[in-house]
Amino acid sequence: MNITRRFALGLGSVAAASAVLGTSAATASAQADEVDTEPELESLIPRSADVARRKIARKYRLETRKARGSWSSYIGVANADGSVRSAVEENADAVVEAYSVNKIAVAVAVLDKVDRGLLTLDQRVDVTAAIVIQDTDGIFGLDGAYPSSVTIGHALAALLTVSDNTAVRLCGLVAPALEINEILRGKGFPNTQVVPVANPNRFFLGTTTPRETDRLLRRLVAGELLSPTSTAYLLTILRSLTAFTDGIRLELSSNERLQVATKAGWFDDGRNEAGIVFSADGKPVITYALFASGQFRGDATANLDNYGATHPALRARAALGRTLFDSVLQITCAAPRAFRSQAYRPWTGA
Repeated sequence: MNITRRFALGLGSVAAASAVLGTSAATASAQADEVDTEPELESLIPRSADVARRKIARKYRLETRKARGSWSSYIGVANADGSVRSAVEENADAVVEAYSVNKIAVAVAVLDKVDRGLLTLDQRVDVTAAIVIQDTDGIFGLDGAYPSSVTIGHALAALLTVSDNTAVRLCGLVAPALEINEILRGKGFPNTQVVPVANPNRFFLGTTTPRETDRLLRRLVAGELLSPTSTAYLLTILRSLTAFTDGIRLELSSNERLQVATKAGWFDDGRNEAGIVFSADGKPVITYALFASGQFRGDATANLDNYGATHPALRARAALGRTLFDSVLQITCAAPRAFRSQAYRPWTGA
């Protein structure tokens, strides 16, 4: 095997493989030799979960070290029987600032109240000038028509697709910070918490750990957190083409993007993303929770003001996203099918 082929496959060094996979150098070397001889590597498409894990681990190591910064990550790949083993565990139990990735957890708390009959998706909440955040994220700041009202369903859709920050406040009107934290702790997520402030209906988006976010996603898609209706509702939003596309989904086609449920979060030097990659038959094969911050490659001032696809961390996630998606082309698992997304169909009106 020559160096050009090694880098074309995103294999990196044996030392890099051992650091990500938690194996000894000797074991990593044996695995590398084994992978190099497997015929599926010729087409770059893994035919087993084990091969997928090794490819993902090496691609992760290559791209994140190229991007630099400090990474805390967990990537899990399901075996054929539905059990999950990690491909990547790097600082997976570190408590990190989640930023807007925690909007998934906020939505889970609100939908938990819907499932218990305390709220309904068509229930309206007031949108006043005082509650609208005049930032450049989302759509409520563009409206200019206040006071008005929207349904809780509309607020959740804005929260999870365009990551509207006013929608966070609208959710806080029906699920105060302390109640959100109580719901999340009750579901087994003590580190995935929002940060209360003096106003009980407002909060900072708070913290999580990569492993806990991964577990939240796995339990969500398994139907263990919400009713089937609320689960399908939430995953439909996260898989929509309106949801975030600058990271994991950047290099995917429209219909490929529909197989990925994702949520990104960013603030200051933080660039985060977490989600699920579904196989063509609707099975949740891969989950990822990627949290990065610190000094990235390139000009620090330019990076700090760059939240788009050209940021080094997002370039790394886009490159990794292609590998994640290709890994589900020929493998699946025994987990229940979430649902199949409809193919994208554009519309011109009338």
